[in-house]
Formats: sequence, structure tokens, C-alpha cells
Amino acid sequence: MSNNKIKNVLILVILTLCVIPIVASAQNLVEERIRRISDRKKSVFLNRGIFHNGGPSNPSSLKAVRHSYNQKLGYERLVMDFETAKVPRIYGHIATGEKKLYLDLFDTEIKGAIGSFGSSKYVETINFFPISSDTLSVEIHFKQSVSVDIFYLESPGRFVIDVKG
Repeated sequence: MSNNKIKNVLILVILTLCVIPIVASAQNLVEERIRRISDRKKSVFLNRGIFHNGGPSNPSSLKAVRHSYNQKLGYERLVMDFETAKVPRIYGHIATGEKKLYLDLFDTEIKGAIGSFGSSKYVETINFFPISSDTLSVEIHFKQSVSVDIFYLESPGRFVIDVKG
């Protein structure tokens, strides 16, 4: 065998060894329960699963993300404010093992920069990924394993995540 063929085989073996653990540890989303979120608070805290708000697409723009901790009630509230009266179409996944919440906001854009989030009791970071001109993915990374109560409000459009440790 020539040196090029040996190099190619070694590269293929190394890539295969790197990819197999990633695929093996991936979550099986087929087994996850899919829930439709409500337009009111239900105080049902979940620590895993897939959710969506259903309904037709509603083009919007994310204007702010804010939070506050209520020690008496024992949870932190995250609120995503939109420029429209209704929230956009939202799909999400609560990934307990990764301590993350993944959101896809369809027909949504960020106009300008989202201000500083500040310090939070449960949230470590929030990352925004404009996937295309009309899709925004959001990754919320928590400091610990949490449970969340998720709902939305209208007039103005707000997406609310109550987080408990």
C-alpha cells in the first residue's frame, strides 16, 4: 500500500472512532413525549420531553430576554419578548442529561443585539443561532438539572419559562 492510502485509511478509522461515541450517546427523540404548550401557566414542571405551541406561523422579531427569581415561589422566570401580539411558532426539547433547553423559533429574527442577560440563579448561558433569515435557534444552558413550566402569553407576545432546581 502506498503512503497516501495508509493515511486515508488511518484518517477514516480516526473519524469513525470519533463519531461512534457521539451517535451512541445521542438521545432517542422517538421515545420522548410531545406536548403542546398552553397560553396560560399550569404549574406542571417537566424535566424532559419535546414541546410546541402549534398553530399557524406568525412572523416575529425577538426584542428582549429578561429574567427574575422569586424566592417565595422557588423558581426563576425567563421571558422572551416579541415585537408582535402573538408568539411565533415554537418547537423545543428539554435535554435533562445535557442540562439544556433547545428552542427553534420559526419566522423569527433578531433585530439588533439582545442586551446583557445578567446573573441568573439557574441559567449559565443563552446562545442564539440565526439558522436562516427566518429561523432562530436558541440554546439555554443551565447550571444544574432543572424542571421547567413552559407557556406563552399574547398582547404582547411573550414566551415564558419558569425554572426550578
